[in-house]
Amino acid sequence: MSANLLLIDDEVALRQLLARILSLEGFQVREVGTAKEAMRWLEQEEFPVILCDVKLPDAHGVTFVSDLKKRQPTAEIILLTAYGNIADGVQAIKNGAYDYLVKGDDNERIIPLVNRALEQAQLRQRIQKLEKAVGNKYDFDSILGAARPLRETIELARRVAPTDATVLLTGETGTGKEVFAQAIHQASARREHSFVAVNCSAIGKDILESELFGHRAGSFTGATKDKKGLFEEAHGGTLFLDEIGEMPTDLQAKMLRVLETGEFLKVGDTRPTRANVRIIAATNRHLPDEIQVGHFREDLYYRLSVFAIRLPALRERREDIPLLAAHFVRFFCEKINRRDPLPLQPEFLDALKNYAWKGNIRELRNVLERATILAGDQLSPDLLPFDVLHPHPEMAPSGLFDLDILEKQAIQRALSFTKGNKTEAARLLGIGVTTLYRKLGE
Repeated sequence: MSANLLLIDDEVALRQLLARILSLEGFQVREVGTAKEAMRWLEQEEFPVILCDVKLPDAHGVTFVSDLKKRQPTAEIILLTAYGNIADGVQAIKNGAYDYLVKGDDNERIIPLVNRALEQAQLRQRIQKLEKAVGNKYDFDSILGAARPLRETIELARRVAPTDATVLLTGETGTGKEVFAQAIHQASARREHSFVAVNCSAIGKDILESELFGHRAGSFTGATKDKKGLFEEAHGGTLFLDEIGEMPTDLQAKMLRVLETGEFLKVGDTRPTRANVRIIAATNRHLPDEIQVGHFREDLYYRLSVFAIRLPALRERREDIPLLAAHFVRFFCEKINRRDPLPLQPEFLDALKNYAWKGNIRELRNVLERATILAGDQLSPDLLPFDVLHPHPEMAPSGLFDLDILEKQAIQRALSFTKGNKTEAARLLGIGVTTLYRKLGE
């Protein structure tokens, strides 16, 4: 087992006996006789399970449980007492104790109980590590990029995060709206509660209301039992409504009621249900235009846009493309078990920076995943899709029709295609080898 246990008991003989029993089961036991000494050891070591006597010289075990849990929140605490007391047992559990044992009467329970408490503590530790990893993954520092438009957007999001204000994230598809929503949630006081996301365009009109608000048994065909909606699932936390512009107009009225009152009606119910939820909505549509044509409620728009944040398109922060590319390539190399990250040729990066990326970061990610799978020992322009190498005019950034740039790109593609064979590249380009060498020199 080899787990560290802390045993707190001022009765030396009983403490040593119990420590011996636990040691024979493979546990490493640290023995102390006072609360003060216990707190000193808790500052130095992690103890997944703590066994504590109720009557200590300098503390009462039932109330001391709270101090122990504050010092090591994932630890499970088993209280030991010479005399059973129901009131003490109940209060101990309320204070965070795992269980309450009577010395002598419950000896056969000690080892199984310690093992169960250890499993519970280890589960808590794993959950804590996962939560920390998720928090780190979605915090603002994990958003890659140094371009001014992005940094200004992050600063706005940081400022609104600690509040409970409703946030509307706008911008083109693929700009990372859900990543921003997660970061706002993680930087808020609601981080300990759920972040629940729903794509309003991915669920049919008839089902979306039930998904959001829940339903009562018998409210429609197939509703055989009561069901919680996403608002209830997100109680205390954050509900992210992606593609809010796709929400049916009749459901928009019900959404407005929730935002104004905090109450909603489940499908088939007559009594309102309350939920304490922060709303973050996102859309790639221009909602004022949708209001003009009657597709979106003006009053709901004003409720959602208490704090509107526009996410910049990737073409507005081209200087971030090399950083993003290197990050995605490292990720995909690990995913396909390549030992070392692939080097990115300058020409490869130039092609990425010259493309308009209508699909933004999502499109860039997909292109790099494909290129990483196809690559040999480096990433070169010939691994990119035709559309990236030959953008349509309407997708072209400024400078795309500069003859010098076009000529340079044609030479790069020819050399990449012929794997560096200049004679063959010159033939494909319809120029002499001497001319090709001169242009390469230039």
